[in-house]
Amino acid sequence: MISGITVLTILLMASVTWLTRVIGYIGLRNRELGPRARAVMEAAPGCVLISVIAPYFATDKPADLLAIVITLLAASRFSLLPTVVTGITSAALLRHLL
Repeated sequence: MISGITVLTILLMASVTWLTRVIGYIGLRNRELGPRARAVMEAAPGCVLISVIAPYFATDKPADLLAIVITLLAASRFSLLPTVVTGITSAALLRHLL
């Protein structure tokens, strides 16, 4: 059973994610982005992904550490979606096997 605080946390994180997208769209809809601003906007999804998985670097669980290594290797070769799928799949399989 999922606790109420967990559901509330998930809903708040989803709301903040949605708000950042809407506010970004509203704030940038009539502007032409320069190359530097465009590079920052393209790097943002990777930064969010790293902030989600970064706490696992402090873990002592071998399955999580191996999953991080596999995810980093995938990130060096593939785009965001295949990297996320690879990370989730490898974490699930390694947690089950180890």
